[in-house]
Amino acid sequence: MKPEARYFTTKLGDKDVTFETGRLARQAGGSVTLRQGDTIVFAAATMGGLREGQDFFPLTVDYEERMYAGGRIPGSFFRREGRPSTEATLVARLTDRPLRPLFNKGFRNEVQIVIMSLSADTENPIDMLAISAASAALMVSDIPYFGGPVGAVRIGFVDGKLVVNPTLQQMEVSTLDLKVAGTKDAILMVEAGASEVTEVLMVEALELAHKSIVPICETQERMAAEIAKPKREVPLFEQEVTLFDQAKAAIFDRLTAILDQPYKKEDLYGGIADLKTAYLLEMTDFLNQQNPLGPAELAPALSPEQALAYNQAFEEAERMIVRDRILNEGKRPDGRKLDEVREIYCEVDISPRAHGSGLFTRGETQVLTLATFGTPKEAQELDGLVAAETKRYMHHYNFPPYSTGETKRIGGQSRREIGHGALAERALLPVLPDEKTFPYTMRLVSEVMGSNGSSSMGSVCGSTLALMDAGVPIKAPVSGVAMGLIKENDRYVVLTDILGTEDHLGDMDFKVAGTRNGITALQMDIKIKGITPTIMAEALDRAKVARFHIMDKMLEAIAEPNKTLKPHAPRIETIKVPVDKIGAVIGPGGKNIRSLQEETNTKIDIDDDGTVYIASVDGIGFDEARDRILGLTETVEIGKIYTGKCVRVTDFGAFIEIMPGVDGLCHISQLSTERVATVEDVVKVGDELTVMVIDVSPDGKVRLSRQALLEGWTAEEAREHDNANRSKSRDHSSGGDRRGGDRRGGDSRGGDRRPDRKFTR
Repeated sequence: MKPEARYFTTKLGDKDVTFETGRLARQAGGSVTLRQGDTIVFAAATMGGLREGQDFFPLTVDYEERMYAGGRIPGSFFRREGRPSTEATLVARLTDRPLRPLFNKGFRNEVQIVIMSLSADTENPIDMLAISAASAALMVSDIPYFGGPVGAVRIGFVDGKLVVNPTLQQMEVSTLDLKVAGTKDAILMVEAGASEVTEVLMVEALELAHKSIVPICETQERMAAEIAKPKREVPLFEQEVTLFDQAKAAIFDRLTAILDQPYKKEDLYGGIADLKTAYLLEMTDFLNQQNPLGPAELAPALSPEQALAYNQAFEEAERMIVRDRILNEGKRPDGRKLDEVREIYCEVDISPRAHGSGLFTRGETQVLTLATFGTPKEAQELDGLVAAETKRYMHHYNFPPYSTGETKRIGGQSRREIGHGALAERALLPVLPDEKTFPYTMRLVSEVMGSNGSSSMGSVCGSTLALMDAGVPIKAPVSGVAMGLIKENDRYVVLTDILGTEDHLGDMDFKVAGTRNGITALQMDIKIKGITPTIMAEALDRAKVARFHIMDKMLEAIAEPNKTLKPHAPRIETIKVPVDKIGAVIGPGGKNIRSLQEETNTKIDIDDDGTVYIASVDGIGFDEARDRILGLTETVEIGKIYTGKCVRVTDFGAFIEIMPGVDGLCHISQLSTERVATVEDVVKVGDELTVMVIDVSPDGKVRLSRQALLEGWTAEEAREHDNANRSKSRDHSSGGDRRGGDRRGGDSRGGDRRPDRKFTR
């Protein structure tokens, strides 16, 4: 039986988007496709069981990028999709962030959302559609306790105007890439890259984005009302109010005393951990005293269920005590004012062999960023749904366990590391010089040496220091800061430069990076059901003040980019060769370019337009490589003087190699100002001879003259004397003048006996 599909269409900006459900994946909890143009995204949401002792909500979001969606075959050895690409990982993170806060806090069943690309055109991007599709799958599913729907939209800024839902082509010229997800009532998630846009424009774009997602949310509500499956009944974990009140009363004075001590992360975290242990022991004693069977039946410890309940009661009490102090008394865990930035220390030139390095320390967060330069050929190749591209700037972020004083297995990059690396990369992109100005591939690696809040913004600052230390002529330095929020009902406070504790116990992590001229990157995650543009505007204004303060501290360490590269950095210079000569440089099977690189100790890349990049350490080898490339591609010019090697001697003249692979004939009559008996009286094979090019025939034969240099003739005068000598040679039918004839039967004019001979090797 053919499945019955249902369609729901609405507008996103000025384009139609259509939800479809009922045709695919009918055994999933809920499934939809979302189409815009020829781009189609599939999403399925399914709920699993409840694990015993589970104390968190296990939500998993996976994005499966299928190359067939773009009509392409994967480029790997196996010719099938492998581990998720960086872009696929970022789409999964982007989808997870606005959905997670909308689930009931007591929900503990496992939920998995799988998103897949079914079709990808070259006009409509997938990422924002993926968020709306995932939300719609949840809305029509049997999964309970989801507080959606969620809609998502991208905003661009093209030709001085904000554009809703721009195409890929429009994004190529846009100075803003703002991604926003939210409900009808509030904004949940923000991600942005920009070319120094103002805070005023960013707020205007956020308001437009929120207005634009309302129709997407309303359409999902209509879908749910008409076709949603009945929601399954599953147990919710509910915090016992009496346990919370008991925990708060038990720890209030002791936790307040810990928070009032001079701040140090180790002391704060250690003190709270000791307090928690003591509290659980007290609860064990309390329960044992309540045991009606008497001391003989005392339980040695809390049961797993009791331990979970008391643990969560303690954590909720801790959360409320810390939040109340901030909200009601303005007291932060480290004693700072609400708008105060931690102490900052910056340093450059940490690594003597890296091409650039910067150390940024803010409080107990410390990031060391190191820069490496390479040739254009070392740019990263991107194999995605859109046509393969390359990246000449890469930023990688590493978060080792020692940065938080922990021990963990070190494996591949986590989603968090990929996301933070992409954020810092996006923050610096607008200020990098173009390839013509600075023809290097750049890789920056941020090693988090210590973490206590906003190491991602620390990596932005560390990257700026490393680039300036490396001598990259960036347009302007970039700094970043993370803002926080404590909100209870209508009351709220915005926090500047949040600690790890404030991030964990607060309601928002709002990262802002930019120059003095404007914002270059922005990312917001929240744990509540949305915030208003008014709160965001206040956070942006405070972030601006903090960014400028941080930048001032950075510029004390290095005021401007170094004028020269480090001694061990490669020097890349460019030359231009004719496009039709590229093959001559490369040679058969790459023979010429390989030998050039080996013999000159350089790296050579060639673009299709004839731009040749020559990279060498300390500049050594560049001159030789350049001269040899120019020699391979040079065109013979009449009147130009060359010093070449004699490669062959005949009775009628000598063949001189004036350029690699290019021979010319210097006739015996042109070898000297005096009569020459034999060619070898003047030049032998292997000798160097300085000559002038006096003629190039249409078929490429080159005629040379040494006499022109000795007499001071021009090329035209030399040709006249050469032609006169040829005429005399033709008058001697018996073989003619010894200076002009070929006694072995060659052309009496001095040519080769083979009429098709070209003096080009």
